[in-house]
Order: sequence, then C-alpha cells, then structure tokens
Amino acid sequence: MTEASQENINVFWFLPTHGDGRYLGTTEGGRAVDLPYLQQVALAADNLGYYGVLIPTGKSCEDSWLVASALAPLTKRLRYLVAVRPGLQPPSLAARMAATLDRLSEGRLLINVVTGGDPVENKGDGIFLSHAERYQVTREFLEVYSRLLKGEKVDFSGDHIRVEGAEVLFPPVQENGPPLYFGGSSEEAIDVAANQIDTYLTWGEPVAQVAEKLAVVRQRAEERGRKLSYGIRLHVIVRETEEEAWTAADRLIAHLDEDTIESAQKIFSRMDSTGQARMSALHGGSKESLRIGPNLWAGVGLVRGGAGTALVGSPEQVAERIREYQALGIEHFILSGYPHLEEAHRFAELVMPLLPLASNVEKRQRTVNTGPFGETIGGDRRPAKPASTK
Repeated sequence: MTEASQENINVFWFLPTHGDGRYLGTTEGGRAVDLPYLQQVALAADNLGYYGVLIPTGKSCEDSWLVASALAPLTKRLRYLVAVRPGLQPPSLAARMAATLDRLSEGRLLINVVTGGDPVENKGDGIFLSHAERYQVTREFLEVYSRLLKGEKVDFSGDHIRVEGAEVLFPPVQENGPPLYFGGSSEEAIDVAANQIDTYLTWGEPVAQVAEKLAVVRQRAEERGRKLSYGIRLHVIVRETEEEAWTAADRLIAHLDEDTIESAQKIFSRMDSTGQARMSALHGGSKESLRIGPNLWAGVGLVRGGAGTALVGSPEQVAERIREYQALGIEHFILSGYPHLEEAHRFAELVMPLLPLASNVEKRQRTVNTGPFGETIGGDRRPAKPASTK
C-alpha cells in the first residue's frame, strides 16, 4: 500500500488571495487582503524557511501571475506555485509567461496545472466543455506547453488545440521549464498525471484513502515508465496542547450558521469535480461529524471549496500525522491556516523543528537582539533556558 518514506519533505504555505480572517463564513474578524498584507505573508514564509507558497486561482481570487510577479522580487528563496489554465490560455502564451516569470524570479517558479471543476464558473470564462473534454484539452495543452519549454519549435493539431511554428524565444532558467504540479481524482485526471505531470497532489483525506489513491496513480505512472513525486494540501490548526487546538478549530467555525453552510454546499454540489465530491462526502454538510480521523478535521470544507480538511493538535501530534502521510511517499506539504500571517509563524515555530525538512533557513550568528533568545530580561540580559513550568 505504501512505498519507502521520502527522507526529507518540502513545506509550502499559502497566499490567501481569496480572503482571510479569524473566522470562516462571516465578515466578523475578516481582514483586507491587499498588497501590503500579501507582502507580509510572503516575507514571513520566506524568512521562516517555507519551501514555497501556493497562489490559488479562479474568479474568487486575485490573479496568481500578477501576485507572484509583485512578490517575487521581495523574497530570496521562496518559490511560487502558480496556475496555468488549459482552455483559458493558449499553451504558447502560458509557456512564454512561465519562461518570463522563471527568469524574473531566478528559477523560483513552479506550475500548478488547473483544469477547473465548476461548470458555472467555466461558462463565465467562455468554456462550454464536458468534464472529459476539459481533460482532453489539458492533455493537448501540456503536450504543446512542455515541448515549447524544452526549446522545441512545435507544430501540433489536436481535437481542441492547433499551433503551427510555435516557439519560446527566451528560455526559462529551470531546464525544460518549471516543474508541473497537478491534482485530480477522476480517471481522466489520473491519466493526465501519469503521462505528463511531475508532482501529483491530493487533498487531505484520511491516510487510508490517500494511500489507495496514490497506489492507483503510482501504478498508472509505472505502466508508462514514469515515476512521480507526491504532495498533499492541508490546513493546520496547531496549539501547544491538543485541547487548545480543538478549541481553536471550534472557534474557527463559531459564526457559521446552517443557511451559510447550505448555500456553500449547494455550490459545491453543482461541480463535476471528483475531488470536490470526495471532500464533501467527508462531512456531509453537517457540523455533527467533523473529526474524520486521528487529528483530522473536516470543518473547513463546510464553506470552503477545494482543500477542506485540517490537521488539529499539539505540535507533536501534527508532526506525527505529517510523518504518516510522508510514509506514503508524500514529500510536498502545502499548508495553510487562519489567519495566514499568524499561523505561518505558529506552524514554523512549533512544528517545523520536529520535521525532516529538505530546505532549512541558514542559521546565522546574530549580533543584535534578533536571535532565538526571546525578550531581554529586565533590560539587562537574555534568557538562557526555558522558564520553569513548576
């Protein structure tokens, strides 16, 4: 069911371009997500040692390419996972955009391939295709896009995409272009992943369900002579004790009423996304059964589409759950928490020291009061050890 655990993992954070706050489904505790705020989150993620940040896509979000372009010059190591949209962008335009941003960010671009699972939103974007047709577009798009970023001049004629003499004149920094990330639970999506993707992503289902899904994807890729890497998208609610963490989870949905939940679930039900259907099935639109596994909570999915589960617990518990997913072969963990600025710090301080990270912030000798000492005691000296708990 599993494969050997990856030795080290990459931990991503999330840029909440669709909104942020202390509570879900209400204006209470909401905050403006403007450029200064996104800068704060990106700089925090960069300084705290996160591998990268995911920028969401869709009509509810600010444009991911423009956001990444605005933030990349401010950060040093942080990578940006930005969406290409087959059916919305011609592959040649997407390839030029990717090559440009990869150069401007000095090789810190990653690509999230998003086919789109909401027929209503798709129609608003001029896409009137069935689920199967959209994945055929994705296959054709990636065929052209990937060849262009390898430096080829491309002639291609498919059912939906046709180009003649397409090329990218200015190459990306990363050889063959930025790595491709992609998530999808349908048969069509798994075929795309097995044939054309570098990293397959899943949402945070219980460990046994994730294991089953990854086994199918892994086998399908092996049949094609390919080996993928794997990632998972989760929210996190970590506190110093488990009791505090569950209290924080309950507080996050404290302002949710049944009408708000019903309205959100009605929107999710119109989608033809297999992954969204699997997320919705975890809670059934009810607050009554949200604890779906050890330290795994489905409350976020009551009103949020896409990733709807959170790891909830003490630092040690959350780290243990992450290692369980890691044992399945998952090496990329794309995390988030509300509010995103504060929770980026909290997770980095409480959990990241317990994890085998592939990339750590360089530890530098500090000459001013910014090292790992806490506040100077009495204006005179720095603390040398943790305070007594007795």
